[in-house]
Amino acid sequence: MSELEQHIKRVTDKLQLLLKNYQQLQKDNQRQSALIEELKKAKESSAQQVETLKEQVGILKAAAGKMNETDKKEFEKSINRYIRDIDKCIGILSE
Repeated sequence: MSELEQHIKRVTDKLQLLLKNYQQLQKDNQRQSALIEELKKAKESSAQQVETLKEQVGILKAAAGKMNETDKKEFEKSINRYIRDIDKCIGILSE
């Protein structure tokens, strides 16, 4: 084999190796993207669950009568928010 052919073969081999590495990186990138989306969904679900649990704690404190002033104000705000949402729904339904 001539020197030129050997050089071309080395370049071709390196290109094939680079292409193989590129394809592997693409697959890894797709897996990582899918994992990121899955983790985002899990985080959102956990955040919703935490919010629900906080509301339940507030309701339990109110039912037990063991709320301090700050908790009472926060509870009243959330009740008022629910009432406004219900009023909006009633308004939309009555149109």
